Amino acid sequence: MQYVLIIHEVENYQAWKHLFDQAAAMRKEAGEISYQLLRYDNDANNIVHFSQWSSLERARRFFESPELVEIRKKAGVKAPDFIYLQALEHGVL
Repeated sequence: MQYVLIIHEVENYQAWKHLFDQAAAMRKEAGEISYQLLRYDNDANNIVHFSQWSSLERARRFFESPELVEIRKKAGVKAPDFIYLQALEHGVL
């Protein structure tokens, strides 16, 4: 399994979430399989987007596309950190 962890601050969560939801079909077409959104406990505008992808190559191509760079600007995203991950192990306790 391949995953992407994105940590970013947004200017306004509700405005960002609206554009995030509008991009659902685009993300699915690009190879996103599932996602989780989390926020910092003490700051609703610091967002963690954790998602599963069909391939990291497709994820990189999507996140680095000029179209998505523009969408991030419109959404008020500040300096996102992208971490591309390969699964090693999964367990439930």
